[in-house]
Amino acid sequence: MGRVSGKVALVTGAASGIGRASAEALAREGATVVLTDVQVDKGVEVAVEIGKAGGVAHFSRHDVTNEIEWNEIVRRIEKDFGRLDILVNNAGIAVGGMVTDLTLDDFRRQMAVNVDSVFLGTKTALPLMRKYGGGSIVNISSVAGLRGAPRLSAYCASKGAVRLFTKAVALECAAMKDGIRVNSVHPGIIDTPIWGQVVPGANAPPDLDAMTALRVPLGVKGQPMDIANVVLFLASDDSRYVTGEEIVVDGGMTVGSL
Repeated sequence: MGRVSGKVALVTGAASGIGRASAEALAREGATVVLTDVQVDKGVEVAVEIGKAGGVAHFSRHDVTNEIEWNEIVRRIEKDFGRLDILVNNAGIAVGGMVTDLTLDDFRRQMAVNVDSVFLGTKTALPLMRKYGGGSIVNISSVAGLRGAPRLSAYCASKGAVRLFTKAVALECAAMKDGIRVNSVHPGIIDTPIWGQVVPGANAPPDLDAMTALRVPLGVKGQPMDIANVVLFLASDDSRYVTGEEIVVDGGMTVGSL
């Protein structure tokens, strides 16, 4: 207990899935957590549940593609809590379909939510982290950011961009000796609501159990907490010597293919 005690964390896309699990893990280990999402009712519910469990959490509605909203969120964090130590850029969407069927608007929306948000969050949070002595930025990418997948060209492009953006900023921070580490996490098949969005017009989300049996050597699909545990490690001082890394959490599905 207490691995991030006294720290202030901002987690985007925290109303469900990996974001929710990450916020819960950070709060359980002592951080004050600011949760953001466009799903207001669910976000408020998560903050309330964290409070009931003894943690400290505050929810704000937040469009992660909006620079003005990023500036306001970070300004309020400094005003209300005095610092920012941890940023988890988790918010994301999945736009699926054959590349010839995707519209330019589809592609731009995918990049805005998955890439622009990571840029905006990092750019906005860094000055505040530097002001108070450092911190940790964790960017949620995907195994789709490491290798291609059919019908996911836009998603792969976005998650690949997050991977290399992470490495570049990690080197910038290291060169400045500012005490800020930047890493990416690459989930595989994790049981979250995002799967219901992947295939346009589908009557049901993909069969994750069948996908897992076919592709995952460990033979079981991951749970949000499997990713949250890695986020917690990267957010804490346990990972003080880790930066610019890509941590793959996929039950072995990409072993031998990278």
